[in-house]
Amino acid sequence: MSVIENALSRARKRAAREPVDTAAARAAAGAGTGAETPSRQFPLAATDPVVLERNCVLPQVADRSALRAYKILRTRLLQRLAAQQWRSAAVTSTKSGEGKTLTSINLAIALSQEPNTRVCLVDLDLQRPQVATQMGLRFERGLGDYLLGEAEATQVMYGFGSQALIVIPNTRTFDHSSEMLASPRMVELLSVIEAEMPRHLVLFDMPPLTSDDVLTFAPRVDGVLLVVAEGRTERTALTKARELIAEMNLLGVVLNCSAERDDGTAYY
Repeated sequence: MSVIENALSRARKRAAREPVDTAAARAAAGAGTGAETPSRQFPLAATDPVVLERNCVLPQVADRSALRAYKILRTRLLQRLAAQQWRSAAVTSTKSGEGKTLTSINLAIALSQEPNTRVCLVDLDLQRPQVATQMGLRFERGLGDYLLGEAEATQVMYGFGSQALIVIPNTRTFDHSSEMLASPRMVELLSVIEAEMPRHLVLFDMPPLTSDDVLTFAPRVDGVLLVVAEGRTERTALTKARELIAEMNLLGVVLNCSAERDDGTAYY
């Protein structure tokens, strides 16, 4: 845990000295999380409750410790974003299998359940997209279609249950994912999100740090949330992760798969 604590300490000091100069950060002062009626109503994606329950996706979660943990994570993230007037975060991990996608999904849902908070969840894991699969979403067009010029940006945005949570799902994989993340189409997508959802918090489910995708996309996001798994994440991987995200704004470290079941705070 000392590696995690050191990373958090360094990130807090750096954030105080050098806030990231992104479009989201510059617009955040007027963005906030107010419940402003969106200018566009996005179609609702069809979902499968059985899939949601099987994959432990909110609200189909009965574990009270897990529910409490996600609420604590939601509150802490909101506080840290508000402190810097930020509104976007990339969720990543040291390697696959540490639960970063499920964390992204349930955090997005938990945030959308907070009064006056709207969220946009974007599946930016172009190497192994899993958001739609884990959420049991059925839709016509996804992010991959947009990036390939086969759909418009607003055609790949869907409401999940309501307009409080907008999901941009994906099912296509890309060999040159980092190049796609830096492409003009991606820049245009971020502009459309800003225009269509100016008061939404934006969560990007990113690939693990084993690729250069997070490094490529980091300048376009306000902060990074790192997911680690108890019993799975190695200390050497944490040390490497600390080096890779040293110049980013680390919002926090999520401890997943914790054995501490009697206290929700153990999940974060």
